Amino acid sequence: MTLKPRLNRMFSEQGKCFDVAVDHGFFNEFGFLAGIENMKQAITTIVEAGPDCIQLSVGQAGHLQSIPGSQKPGLVLRTDAANIYGSELPRFLFSELIDKAIEQAVRLDAVSVCVNLLLLPNQPELHYQCVRNVSILKTECEKYGMPLMVEPLVMLANDVKGGYMVDGDIHKILPLVRQAVELGADVIKADPCDHVDEYHRVIEVASGIPVLVRGGGRASDEEIMTRTAALMKQGASGIVYGRNVIQHPNPADMTKALMSIVHHGNSAEQALAILTS
Repeated sequence: MTLKPRLNRMFSEQGKCFDVAVDHGFFNEFGFLAGIENMKQAITTIVEAGPDCIQLSVGQAGHLQSIPGSQKPGLVLRTDAANIYGSELPRFLFSELIDKAIEQAVRLDAVSVCVNLLLLPNQPELHYQCVRNVSILKTECEKYGMPLMVEPLVMLANDVKGGYMVDGDIHKILPLVRQAVELGADVIKADPCDHVDEYHRVIEVASGIPVLVRGGGRASDEEIMTRTAALMKQGASGIVYGRNVIQHPNPADMTKALMSIVHHGNSAEQALAILTS
């Protein structure tokens, strides 16, 4: 089956997408719940702001699809739960797929599924699990015409900065992005690198597969707008931001401001004006 119908719902005519990630509760971390304690309310707020997609888990996707009307954002279904985000790594690490992930995505009318490709220092078994997960999903995605979003995530050792800290070393990001492409990703959800002006190299190594850039932890409005505008100029096809939207005091206007950069090429200054108006 062709992927085109679902990709058309995910991306604009210009090939751009803003996906708001609200799947953080899937990972069993108290700190990830800020701003999404009431998921029904959080999802309603985001839907009203009008991003292209919302990234949700199987247990929360029903809140989105129960909203009436034809103009809802597309659903990106998170398919794997992992236990690698805490300040201390547990004895046993896993990244586990939900059962019959693609069938559940079809039933929930998803436009894409998302899965991790994790690279942690000295954790080859975890990386193996992720490669296997991507391979399993790719076969099933092809059967159902479901786009596969792979999230190549390079992380620092926990004893460097604590848990869930991105390693922005482009020499680590590039090969992992390319591995995701080689495994069959239809969309890449990748980290920003330490130097934004080098991000065109990530776009190049993705070899024509659209790259959506992760937002990471909370940052100031000025930093987020400046970084987003620079990433779009470097050739990114869009962004996947979560905590910088849902933990913002005004998530609706934050979404609108970021959409203006992604879809209309607004500058950081113009986007900030939308946010503060």
